[in-house]
Amino acid sequence: MLEASGLMVFYENMLALNNVNIYCGENQIVGVFGANSAGKSTLMYTLSGIIEDIRKKEEMAGGERVNILGEIQYLGQDITGLKPSQRAKKGIVLCPERRRIFKECNVMENLRIGGYLASSSQAKNTMDYIFKTFPALEKLKKRVGGFLSGGEQQMLAIGRALMAQPKLLLLDEPLLGLSPLVQAVLVRATKEIREEKGLSIIITEQYARPVLPIVDYAFVLENGAAVMEGDREELMNNPDVRSAYFGV
Repeated sequence: MLEASGLMVFYENMLALNNVNIYCGENQIVGVFGANSAGKSTLMYTLSGIIEDIRKKEEMAGGERVNILGEIQYLGQDITGLKPSQRAKKGIVLCPERRRIFKECNVMENLRIGGYLASSSQAKNTMDYIFKTFPALEKLKKRVGGFLSGGEQQMLAIGRALMAQPKLLLLDEPLLGLSPLVQAVLVRATKEIREEKGLSIIITEQYARPVLPIVDYAFVLENGAAVMEGDREELMNNPDVRSAYFGV
């Protein structure tokens, strides 16, 4: 499905990603764990192509230079130079950190905005699926995004990403700032989405405990570098991982 090799991202003189290799197979859930500033969001921006937009905006504004090295293969094709819009059309869709829904738009408007790549039948079927997966949203169709709770906003953000018809869904810290109860709902939904939609999913989180039970494989980032990888049993049985990311 996707394989990235030798990814390096520099913000001016700061190394944000340091020779990262990561892969995600078809119908897999891959976890990426790491503390704040470990490089998780930069990795997601790089895989989705948004880093290219960041680089160009910084260049136009005369800000810090952003340099990107490495290669990304997706479905057997080199997509390293593709724009984020082109990657989205190929099925790589990012659900960003901190939700970033359109807070002035209601739930239905947010979902319709996400469905700009979908046909009318795809949009209808996906919307029905979203309301089945997140029944709380169905009762809030006309509520403005800014008046949703954090958990409801995250459900909406994932739903909006699904409307874009992803083949590879990138979830950047979807559990951030949410209660354990809401986290459990979202983790269960993520597993169901993979099983029912046949998607591949890469999910980043600071704490591995809620997510590790559903991942097939995982990577640990520290200071921009992938320092460890393995399946969930290997990581769960590693004392360093248990101490740093499980608190045990």
